[in-house]
Amino acid sequence: MVGCGSRPGSGAVGPLRGFPQPGGGRSSRIGDSGVGIQPVYGAQHPPLDPRLTKNFIKERSKVSTVPLKNKKASSFHEFARNTSDAWDIGDDEEEDFSSPAFQTLNSKVALATAAQVLENHSKLRVKPERSQSTTSDVPASYKVIKSSSDAQLSRNSSDSCLRNPLHKQQSLPLRPVIPLVARISDQNASGAPPMTVREKTRLEKFRQLLSSHNTDLDELRKCSWPGVPREVRPVTWRLLSGYLPANTERRKLTLQRKREEYFGFIEQYYDSRNEEHHQDTYRQIHIDIPRTNPLIPLFQQPLVQEIFERILFIWAIRHPASGYVQGINDLVTPFFVVFLSEYVEEDVENFDVTNLSQDMLRSIEADSFWCMSKLLDGIQDNYTFAQPGIQKKVKALEELVSRIDEQVHNHFRRYEVEYLQFAFRWMNNLLMRELPLRCTIRLWDTYQSEPEGFSHFHLYVCAAFLIKWRKEILDEEDFQGLLMLLQNLPTIHWGNEEIGLLLAEAYRLKYMFADAPNHYRR
Repeated sequence: MVGCGSRPGSGAVGPLRGFPQPGGGRSSRIGDSGVGIQPVYGAQHPPLDPRLTKNFIKERSKVSTVPLKNKKASSFHEFARNTSDAWDIGDDEEEDFSSPAFQTLNSKVALATAAQVLENHSKLRVKPERSQSTTSDVPASYKVIKSSSDAQLSRNSSDSCLRNPLHKQQSLPLRPVIPLVARISDQNASGAPPMTVREKTRLEKFRQLLSSHNTDLDELRKCSWPGVPREVRPVTWRLLSGYLPANTERRKLTLQRKREEYFGFIEQYYDSRNEEHHQDTYRQIHIDIPRTNPLIPLFQQPLVQEIFERILFIWAIRHPASGYVQGINDLVTPFFVVFLSEYVEEDVENFDVTNLSQDMLRSIEADSFWCMSKLLDGIQDNYTFAQPGIQKKVKALEELVSRIDEQVHNHFRRYEVEYLQFAFRWMNNLLMRELPLRCTIRLWDTYQSEPEGFSHFHLYVCAAFLIKWRKEILDEEDFQGLLMLLQNLPTIHWGNEEIGLLLAEAYRLKYMFADAPNHYRR
């Protein structure tokens, strides 16, 4: 019998010193400086290569008819003014193509570029060893692109092969293209077999624990820390979140009662969304829902968006201390996908939820609401007025990084990069905009197994995540380059292997610093 692994202990971060006062929400104002945290595409959406983005900005500035005083942003104010809101990326469809920037692309340049692309493509096809290495290592199931997001990823990867190599840019390893959500079971980006002997043994261990008369929750946490098998993840998450009781005989009645209670809230409160004192809340939710994972077809279905609107509105009016804050909408998606996978064998990314019965949809909706509520109960100070929880966590991250990697910390100080400018989103959205959804689900397996995982352990995950990119950070030598890198980290190909290494490093940091406050602070 293969063991399930050990569950790390808990610890408390020492007292924190003063910190600037940010406002609330993803695009809130920060302190008295008037700096805005602008949403940009993270790893849930195909991330932009920061160096390509910089080159693009430089090229556009060359053909601009309006001279700029400073060609390179020297402060966050200038960077914010010169950076478009990523949510407006679709508004460029009506751009004037008669502008000087586009007039420079004459027919000769276009023909020369096309000829060069064809020549490069033919050279790639001539090399049999290269083509064999890229196809022979890919399982047949990965060769069929099943969604628009897959097509986007494949286009990005093929285009990068044709470009000349950029300075300081590392080529990605040859890997199968995997969907943003995948089948949830195919989470290893390395293309490893979906079920090994060890994994089958672990799955059997989970089933024994879950089927026992009184599930041993401590043992379940130990087994869940290295990851939960897809087949048992829905019931495991319900148990670890405290939504379901450990006693198997009480589970069915508890589910029935809690689901009825949730839809009782719907009947009682949902019509009030049109009342004057709730209109602002509902309007903000209604605006944010389409922005939730915009490149995943599942979340663009009207029925799914209606479910999310009900979940978020009911939670907001039942928690008036915080109400709805931008970013909470992201926290519904992992629960929704996990509970949907209980009824769906195929890829959930493109699944049409209208094929499910009304009872199934009601169960998924109610379970997502209660589990999200349990999560937010532990981090609600992240979303109350002035968001004090996020202030403390960002300050703690700064102090922690200054101890574990002083070179990176001093590099930020040299180029006047404030931790709040990139880590606010890491705390507000629990790294969901930095990681693909499949990685978030794996990460939450551990968070729900760890004492205060979402509130305390997340700090050490963020520190490990930041140091993971230390080489790329130190290679950037200006403010704009650092911000573009930190807001578009290239994690689109990450899977279980990378998340496992990240969690191991986070646990090492927690073991070293959490119970040693004098060592933790300078």
